[in-house]
Amino acid sequence: MSSPMQPVSVRLTPEERELVKNAALESRTNLSDFIRRRAVEAAEIELTERRIVTIPVEEWEKFEAWADEEPKKIPALQRLARSRPEWQS
Repeated sequence: MSSPMQPVSVRLTPEERELVKNAALESRTNLSDFIRRRAVEAAEIELTERRIVTIPVEEWEKFEAWADEEPKKIPALQRLARSRPEWQS
């Protein structure tokens, strides 16, 4: 079961509202769903395109310890690394 929706209020000029309303109509959806979908999409893009990532010290130390470990030998991956890709066959 999905979480209940919570309202968010946005102020638009009449021109902006008309533009967004027309875009929603073109997308065959209502204004609320259009704004919600586009806001969530913009938020996901904003967060995935960040150039600076902040990692807490304790997490960074765990990462460094993991990176310094001897790599695990996985026979299937070793065979894959030695094989020639299908598109080069």
